[in-house]
Amino acid sequence: MYRTALRNVLAHKGRLLMTALAVMLGTAFVAGTLVFSDTMGQAVRNSYSKSYSDVSVLVSDRWARSTSQGPKESEQKKHDALTDATVKDLAALPGVERARGMVSGFTAVADKKGNLIGEAWSAQGSNFSPDASGQDPRYPMAEGRGPKAAGEIALNKQAADKAGYKVGDKVRVAGNGAAEDTTLTGVFTSDDPQVTSGGSLVLMDTATAQQRLLEPGHYSSIALTAKSGVAESALLDAAKAKLPGDIFVLDTGQQLKDEQAKQVEQSVTGMKSMLLVFAGISLFVGIFIIVNTFTMLIAQRLKELALLRAVGASRRQVTNSVLVEALLIGVIASVAGLLLGIGIGAGMQSLLAGMNEGMPTGSLVIAPATVIGTLVTGIVVTVLSALIPAIRASRIPPVAAMSSGDMPSTQRGMVIRNSIGTLVAGGGIALILLGAFSKGSGGRVYLELGAPLTLIGVFVLLPLLSRPVVALVGPLLGKVFGTPGKLARRNAVRNPRRTASTAAALTIGLTLVTAITVIGNSVTSTVTRLVSGSMKADYTISMANRHSLSHDLAPLVAKANGVAAASPVGNVMWTVDGDSKAIEGFDAAAFDQLVTVHLTSGSTGALKQGQLLVNDDFAGKHNLTPGSTVKVEVTEGKTLDLTVGGVFERNDALSTVIASNALIDQYDSDSFITEILVKGKDGATAGLKQSVKEATGSNPVIEVLTEKDKVEEFSRIITTMLNIMYGLLGMAVLVAVLGVINTLAMSVFERKREIGMLRAIGLDRRGIKRMVRVESVVISLFGGLIGVGLGCFLAWAAVRVLAADLNGLTTAVPYGSVVIFLGLAAVVGIVAALWPARRASRMDILASIKTD
Repeated sequence: MYRTALRNVLAHKGRLLMTALAVMLGTAFVAGTLVFSDTMGQAVRNSYSKSYSDVSVLVSDRWARSTSQGPKESEQKKHDALTDATVKDLAALPGVERARGMVSGFTAVADKKGNLIGEAWSAQGSNFSPDASGQDPRYPMAEGRGPKAAGEIALNKQAADKAGYKVGDKVRVAGNGAAEDTTLTGVFTSDDPQVTSGGSLVLMDTATAQQRLLEPGHYSSIALTAKSGVAESALLDAAKAKLPGDIFVLDTGQQLKDEQAKQVEQSVTGMKSMLLVFAGISLFVGIFIIVNTFTMLIAQRLKELALLRAVGASRRQVTNSVLVEALLIGVIASVAGLLLGIGIGAGMQSLLAGMNEGMPTGSLVIAPATVIGTLVTGIVVTVLSALIPAIRASRIPPVAAMSSGDMPSTQRGMVIRNSIGTLVAGGGIALILLGAFSKGSGGRVYLELGAPLTLIGVFVLLPLLSRPVVALVGPLLGKVFGTPGKLARRNAVRNPRRTASTAAALTIGLTLVTAITVIGNSVTSTVTRLVSGSMKADYTISMANRHSLSHDLAPLVAKANGVAAASPVGNVMWTVDGDSKAIEGFDAAAFDQLVTVHLTSGSTGALKQGQLLVNDDFAGKHNLTPGSTVKVEVTEGKTLDLTVGGVFERNDALSTVIASNALIDQYDSDSFITEILVKGKDGATAGLKQSVKEATGSNPVIEVLTEKDKVEEFSRIITTMLNIMYGLLGMAVLVAVLGVINTLAMSVFERKREIGMLRAIGLDRRGIKRMVRVESVVISLFGGLIGVGLGCFLAWAAVRVLAADLNGLTTAVPYGSVVIFLGLAAVVGIVAALWPARRASRMDILASIKTD
């Protein structure tokens, strides 16, 4: 039996090639993901291992460390307790070789054209802290010297080379306020991973760095270097005894490295999980191809299997012979997939390094887990996919099989299948509807449970759905394509299970593509509506890295030529009637010129009187109306009684509670400024934009955007995400194409005699080609229609669930994209039919007719 299985594999090399390709592509995606993520993880870990090479103990402010987004500059000033006195005290500890006060914070640098060097999130500033030799060992100078006074800076070599700066050049640097010109005194090298990965680092003398990033005499952290022979743990204990633990956080260099390694591992794991999900989708699509292939092969070998049963082969032996075939295919395809995956991993690493020249790189990491995982995944998927066809093969009655050319599904089997499919799909749809009409987080749980159930149920019901759906286009096929069209329709519905299995691969891909497209379009449309419905301002000024703007910037912008009204948008967290809420602050006098709110009661003029505006959801929850008094905790232990001056319709582009900046500044003069709104005397003009930009000192990291610019920026983010999804799903679509090709090729061989008879009675080669192509397009469009319909339904439910977090979110179906998806499904059918159609048209008539 095993020799028979081997012979069958060798005898059907062409027919099994597509199955092997499907398995190979799926396993290659898995292997490529594992190789790429392991390689990147190792490269990043190696790069970050140098971060704390000269740090034995790091002392930092507890409040700053506990703030996940990093402290605002002004708020850090109020909490920071690391001073020159602290540095002296720590330097005097036994075992300390050196105590170094470090200042760090956001600092951007512009190139000669005024554009930001690198990315805003990786732009950093620090202090140059020389030792007795006049050098800072952290930053060895490649050219020039370190900065010694205000107005001087040193720049990392990578950034300097990118901008073409030389020692002595004027360089424009900026934080969150107006930019200023400085003189470049030195160019240094650094092994800091944030710098080597393409970031910029500006060094200033300590006094200037403290003035710009913190406040005079204060530090972000203090690094202690131990004397030779002194353990980090011993130095840590000595430092802890010197400093109060409720104010400071102390870590050894090894603890910092371990924490960093853990963060790297988490980020790599997240990326790996996402890529493996899409690899799993490709393998899932491949399952349909494998099942289809073995089902058709078994149908074509009925007489052979019957003879084996007749001469004494048991059911188990027949089953095992089919599974051995699958095992051989799985082994060969998985090994090929592993090798291809290694190449994919190397290619992804090279692509990423090419896109970001500073990205850490290293030799490929091919872990034993990658090899074993890839091979086991491919083999198990292949064998399990062939299990059902193998069991069917073992149940063939010898006498019945010898007189049959097909293995049709029994009526009882189809009834059971359709009943199960109806129950599963019905239960899934019920859960989805329950989630769509539920309130709160429970709706998301119902949707997550219902979506896979619905997909599975629909897949089970695809044979039942294929007949009526294909029948709808039957008359059209006959009119447009004549006899080949009629034959194509009959071929498509002749074996519903086969048609369904072939179409299912495309259904999966188009369901996911359609769902994410509709969700993305719905969110974009809603955000566009929210922005346009809340913004009267001509321009919005904000930081590209979303940091807080300086409080000194708003007065400068207000004085710019052509500005009619301007207001910083302050943000604070206050507790209002027991609810912790983000409060937005606006200039009360300019509010009506810059912001649109739809009041249900009260007046926006109440802001000038120190009163609050609240949205209708919050007002309804707390039974508030204009004139109501609310208790507001502005700082820990300090509570005020404030009056509600107006209630407005909820708009998620605005905060739940709105106050005047004057009121906020009474209790928090250092609120977080997210943006500055500007209204021009003559509207949004190029002159106004230029004058506003000049008011910021032409800060390279500050953006001046119109309403349209903001919408386009958000649309670009959504489009980028969609393109990534399309790219990742492309592998599944490619596997689906292979499935259509495979099914058609095997179907052509199966219908060899039939095709010969059609040629004999007058159907020419062109007609044969047309018949196969139309059949392929019909099957592909059937899968496409089901996928698009399912995708739109799932997207509608998801939008209903997401509407709880984004008020006004409604389903917006991009009909143009839907038509394109269906057009692509038709193209897939045409492309997939090229080889099978050509093969069918070239069959010898007499040889085909006499086929037994």
